[in-house]
Amino acid sequence: MNTKYLSASERRQLTIETVVTLAGVQNPSDITTAAIADRMHVTQGALFRHFPSKDAIWEAVMEWVADRLLDRIDQAAESASSPIDALRTMFMGHVEFVVAHPGVPRMLFGELQREEATPARKVVRNLLKRYAQRVTGKLEQAKAAGVVRSDTDIQAAATLFIGTIQGLVMQSMLSGNLQVAKSNAPGVLLIYLRGLGVDLDDRNPRHKTHEGPERS
Repeated sequence: MNTKYLSASERRQLTIETVVTLAGVQNPSDITTAAIADRMHVTQGALFRHFPSKDAIWEAVMEWVADRLLDRIDQAAESASSPIDALRTMFMGHVEFVVAHPGVPRMLFGELQREEATPARKVVRNLLKRYAQRVTGKLEQAKAAGVVRSDTDIQAAATLFIGTIQGLVMQSMLSGNLQVAKSNAPGVLLIYLRGLGVDLDDRNPRHKTHEGPERS
């Protein structure tokens, strides 16, 4: 790509996309500003005219990830017909986002493992907080509607929702094929929903609250 006539905002966007691409094929911690500049066919000096430091680049990348992931799940939830359907579309939308951007989970896991409170790590932590709030909201709606168990621990269920996706992604990364996460996601999601007490008939989905064993 000829970057000679790009505007400042376009160069910033290209830098972010370049980092995401590189993270998909190598360890994010090994990505240097020299490698980014080389991929963009610019000098490091040109790169630092738009970002004051490497930390600033990583912060911008994490903000890009947060904005797009949250936008993806928000759009999925808006098109849903019920709280349970919203959870289903959010779950699958997240997995599909990761498959489309394989560098994203590597960067997210990498930032969360860092001990120092970098700007990028703060963005990731805020992303997880905002994500959990969205999941919590849908779970509370489902509980109020009586389609999940009345004794459901909403906070724990929200944590498990996100953790389940992370586990799927981690396993697929270990296998070397992120498509594994997409193929396994429907079955794993079904187990999660049934754990909440949602009774799902694959041919004719319905939701039923389980208060406990029936008494004769």
